[in-house]
Amino acid sequence: MLEMNIESIRVSLLNYQRVVILRVKESNRYLPIWIGPSEADAIAMKLQEYSSARPMTHDLLSSVIATLGATVDHIIVSDLANDTFYAKIILQVNGSTMEIDSRPSDAIALAVRAEAPIYAVDEVVNKAGVEMDEETGKAIIPTGQTMDEPRPLREEELRSLSAFTDFIETLNLDDLGREEKPPSTTK
Repeated sequence: MLEMNIESIRVSLLNYQRVVILRVKESNRYLPIWIGPSEADAIAMKLQEYSSARPMTHDLLSSVIATLGATVDHIIVSDLANDTFYAKIILQVNGSTMEIDSRPSDAIALAVRAEAPIYAVDEVVNKAGVEMDEETGKAIIPTGQTMDEPRPLREEELRSLSAFTDFIETLNLDDLGREEKPPSTTK
């Protein structure tokens, strides 16, 4: 398993869908995961320490877990099949470990509230991860079967990335780490 950090939450300029960008800790490998607008807002609100007057869904879930005496130990982006990511929330309950099936977006929203580590299975990062050349901002992949000699992606390889093609073509590392404004909420 690889430990991940939340690099940013983006909105695709092509279709206005949200994507959370996870970064392999201390690496230039990224894992983009498409998520819904509500989950994107839930993650962004907590990361920016914005609180709402009433508990949001993930705040409620976090409160229920704590009230029942459990803690979120970590979450894992555990699988990728047919362009769908899967995750698990790992809870510690009375000395036992419990795995809960989850969408990655919900698991990440819960992890940021619990300040729990986020992991991804190596195979998922190998399937959907993108390594970025920090000088050019372009995606690179290894030549052959090893990671020793990276090369830029060919056009047909970019097209084969399915749901991530549009995002990868619009990814710009120049604004990574810049603060985003908190999402607006209505009462």
